[in-house]
Amino acid sequence: MNNKPFTLGTAPDIVDFAEVACGFRKVAVTPKALKLIETRRASLERLLAEDRVMYGINTGFGELASQRVSRESLKSLQVNLIRSHACGVGEPLDDHEARALMFARANELAMGNSGVRPVVVKKLADLINKGVIPFIPAKGSVGASGDLAPSAHMALVLIGEGTARFAGELDWQPAETVLKKAGIKPIELAEKEGLALINGTQAMKAVGGLALFEAMNLFYTAVLTGAMSLEALKGTDTAFDRRIHELKPHAGQLEVAEMLEAMLKGSRIRASHRANDKRVQDPYSLRCMPQAMGAARDAIEYALNVFETEFSSVTDNPLVVEGNKRGEIDVLSGGNFHGQAVSFAADFAAIAVTALGNISERRIAQLVSDFKILPPFLARNPGLESGFMIAHVTAAALCNENKILSHPASADSVPTSANKEDFVSMGMNAANKLKTVVHNVARIYAIEMMAAAEGVEYHRPLKSSARIEAALAGLRKISPAFKGDEVFSGRIEAVADAILGGYFVM
Repeated sequence: MNNKPFTLGTAPDIVDFAEVACGFRKVAVTPKALKLIETRRASLERLLAEDRVMYGINTGFGELASQRVSRESLKSLQVNLIRSHACGVGEPLDDHEARALMFARANELAMGNSGVRPVVVKKLADLINKGVIPFIPAKGSVGASGDLAPSAHMALVLIGEGTARFAGELDWQPAETVLKKAGIKPIELAEKEGLALINGTQAMKAVGGLALFEAMNLFYTAVLTGAMSLEALKGTDTAFDRRIHELKPHAGQLEVAEMLEAMLKGSRIRASHRANDKRVQDPYSLRCMPQAMGAARDAIEYALNVFETEFSSVTDNPLVVEGNKRGEIDVLSGGNFHGQAVSFAADFAAIAVTALGNISERRIAQLVSDFKILPPFLARNPGLESGFMIAHVTAAALCNENKILSHPASADSVPTSANKEDFVSMGMNAANKLKTVVHNVARIYAIEMMAAAEGVEYHRPLKSSARIEAALAGLRKISPAFKGDEVFSGRIEAVADAILGGYFVM
């Protein structure tokens, strides 16, 4: 793991993003970046002194953009913006997501295109590095004109209002109290700064980006778990022969086939029945893993590329850019705050991860119902014990919820702000859905992995491959072998958490 502070104003990849969000790395802003921010701010203030009309700086917002605001009211304009836009609802973002939101905003501001003072970036860096977590409700953004409501709750804490806590703590306190404990003075917003703090895609990037990071861990474990199920069901590895997949060379398909071959290599279980195996083909949930799971991998990678582009983008409005003459700037109003690309990507990823869960549920069904190879429901004493009967039901319930959540948020738009903001992305809803789907599918794979482990161990004294045996050993540290009917709930959650955290990635 990289312990070096991340340099604000540069391009983070998904690992950088997750490491900062999870508190493993701090952030730093270089003197060069601070100088750029300061220079751009000075240029903006010269335009203000000339009384230039600039959206959101000396005008109202949205449909009120035509309303000019007097110079003496410009600072009040920014504070009013934060207070009026802090109207999020629902459960708050977790510590990692809140930190990710602040990181995304600080990183953009450090690029020098928002016209804020250096102190704003430094204060955000202080919040991140000192573990201050603003209370940020997860619902209330339509994903255009920025993630306004969630980000306004973050900005409230910067000015000493709202509520916050320290990372890892449970109780929310007045932001002023938390800032005092952290040794951070609230900031007094200047012109443009309130808008610059909230106008962008930082909330959908935070929630969706971290969900994608977990989806990457989930994907690897999904392939591993599929290999375990194949072993438990004494399936054939013929379907993973590279010669098959070179005739349909999708990148994900080739990768999954290669992964499965490597994971199964050296299995004594497979060798024991290879010569006597009269089955020509396994069910699709086993045989078509490369084609189905590989397609999911390709969709996740597409989404990841979109998010990493967004991580390194400036999504504020208006933007301060270099002018045509040296030393001058232009203030341009556009729409980089619009989250359509991110919204599509999150929806595509949710559909792909849902499919990963669906194929897992089908393998669970095979594990609990192939009575020729394994005991009914994997029970030690079928009849007296129910084994994995209802764990499979839980997986089916989660699959159903995921299918509902796979309806794309990005297909909808509800006009807002008196039709000034008449086409929006719903990117935050897409990101929130993706998070739920990823967590649900991790639980489905937790059930499959535990079931497959019972199946593999049923074939003892024969051993599986080295990779699968290592995974079994790791699993048994979290979920010991069943001795009979036991409570599943805690085991499912513990194994799912391990999957999302990359415990089984080797």
